[in-house]
Amino acid sequence: MSFIRRALTFWIAATLAASSAMAEPSAKSLERSRQKESAEQERAELRKKLLALKEDIGKTEKARGHAADSLAASEAAISNANRSLRELAAELEKTKKRLEKLSVSQEALETAVAQQRNRLEKMLRGQYVGGQDDRVKLLLSGDNPNRIARELRYLGYVSAEQSKAIDILQQNLAAIEANKLDAEEARNALEDIAEEQREQKALLEKEKNKRKALLSQLSTQLSSQRKQAGNLTRDEERLSSLVEKLAALIAQQRKAEEEEAKRRARAKAEQKLAAKGRSADKSAERPEAGPAKAASKAAPESEPEPPPANDGSGFASLRGKLKSPVKGELVASFGARRADGPNWKGLFIKAAEGAEVKTIAAGEIIFADWMRGFGNLLVVDHGGQYMTIYGNNQSLLKRPGDKLKAGDVIATVGNSGGNEQSGLYFEMRYQGRAIDPSSWMNR
Repeated sequence: MSFIRRALTFWIAATLAASSAMAEPSAKSLERSRQKESAEQERAELRKKLLALKEDIGKTEKARGHAADSLAASEAAISNANRSLRELAAELEKTKKRLEKLSVSQEALETAVAQQRNRLEKMLRGQYVGGQDDRVKLLLSGDNPNRIARELRYLGYVSAEQSKAIDILQQNLAAIEANKLDAEEARNALEDIAEEQREQKALLEKEKNKRKALLSQLSTQLSSQRKQAGNLTRDEERLSSLVEKLAALIAQQRKAEEEEAKRRARAKAEQKLAAKGRSADKSAERPEAGPAKAASKAAPESEPEPPPANDGSGFASLRGKLKSPVKGELVASFGARRADGPNWKGLFIKAAEGAEVKTIAAGEIIFADWMRGFGNLLVVDHGGQYMTIYGNNQSLLKRPGDKLKAGDVIATVGNSGGNEQSGLYFEMRYQGRAIDPSSWMNR
């Protein structure tokens, strides 16, 4: 009996060694970096266009040496570090769940292998006890041929079942090895994420301390500049210029998409027409019917204009139903007079630093960057020439090109841009003009 156990153990060990030797070196450890590089490449062109817009706006600036500009690099770094930490936290949770599933799968596979080993051991024991030459004995026994045939058929079934059991065991052993490799890769990924989190946290603390020191140095200058009506006017002009340029860029992109859609539709229609023409030529039997049919098919109906990519009717129907982008105290309303300077073009909602800012409706991020007067700024396109603007954020959690659903968290509240209070500056625009968000909110 011990011989059978040793033989079975040796065979399983050999199978495991062969499976390990055949397994190719895992390249999954590089998957995270490859995915990140791919995502960055996809965003590069859009980022280039937005940077050109920003530089173009900056060229028209006459005022120089604004105190808030000194905070730009630090506040942008804080935003990037916070966004990275949030993304890493989501990735960490996803990897933990994957590791848990792999652990459960490993336990199930090991249980199955243990059962299959017992089954094979019983088969080998029976074969060992019965001897290796059962078929030969049967054939030479001189017994009833019918009985011999039945016994041989039975032995064939046993042999087939044994072969099947061995195949299943081999598959499960290979699955265990693959599972181990995946689990090891997941554990390595967890370590990489944890290390990256430590680096981002250290960077975040460094930049926060840097910003705090700068604010302390610039507080008097910032306070003075905030009270200058000319600065406020230039801030609004800068934002309006950005919105106009973004609207033009969106219109250009949508026009290109519509022209491409028309081109594809025409090509498809021409292919269908050509196919019908060939079919008609083959099936035509009466010559007199041909010219009339050809004439009717030679002039296809004029193609209807495709509907606009987004006519805004979906967003327009949300009037009076939208939720506030952040929970807090409304301290400035649309149209209210500022102490010094132009009227408010949006809302300022006082809220705790770090509170979540949510998009009011589905759309796409078309701008996410630092801008003088508004700090870390997000602009969302909702289609139909509707846009929403979210300013003075501590962190921008989304990037240009990201698609959004209503209620998605896009930023965290702060006082970037040299703002005195922690809160969110929120604007709504239609055809580039500021509109009152209050009439759109569900009170």
